[in-house]
Amino acid sequence: MELTQAPLRTVRPKDLADRYVNPRAALARMATQGAVVRLAHGYFVATPDDQSAHWKPTMEAAAAGIASAIFGQRDIVLMGITAARIHHAIPRALGSAVVASPRQHRPVALDGGGRVIFVARDTIALDARLEALETGRALVTTPEQTLLDLAKRPDLGGARDEALSALSNLASRVTWDKVDRLVDEQHFGKTTLARVAALR
Repeated sequence: MELTQAPLRTVRPKDLADRYVNPRAALARMATQGAVVRLAHGYFVATPDDQSAHWKPTMEAAAAGIASAIFGQRDIVLMGITAARIHHAIPRALGSAVVASPRQHRPVALDGGGRVIFVARDTIALDARLEALETGRALVTTPEQTLLDLAKRPDLGGARDEALSALSNLASRVTWDKVDRLVDEQHFGKTTLARVAALR
């Protein structure tokens, strides 16, 4: 496998077992040369061609890459506070990223701090669209789905204040008819619905 052809340019040493006798050592060597960046233990991302050897990916790109390496690019969706960041509803970088995945996975601690949190969900049922990241395109929940997810679980990712602030920012951008349709299609409790109703 060519590193640049991997989903979101992210690989694990075992993904390269057919190409290198010792893929872990090969990746470590490439990391010292700036050709790849180690995201976390066992995960590496190929540096984009238009970036210098000192490039570091954003939290969102790192999370999408790691999740894609585990589950496949089509089976993961950036959600919650991470989707809100991509939709510019949260201005500052956060210490955690949240990814919807087809099954549960333990959190992954990132090199340099931060972690990727996985939430088992029916990713096909989520309202999501492809968004451009530094390393490729990944599925991200739409503003409407993001609003509902944040209203349901504002504490997910450990950034409650930012999540609640993002709700107000998203409320002015969403199509409320679409929000209502998602409410009808998905199961949300009274607390979530009350939080959403207060934003209208």
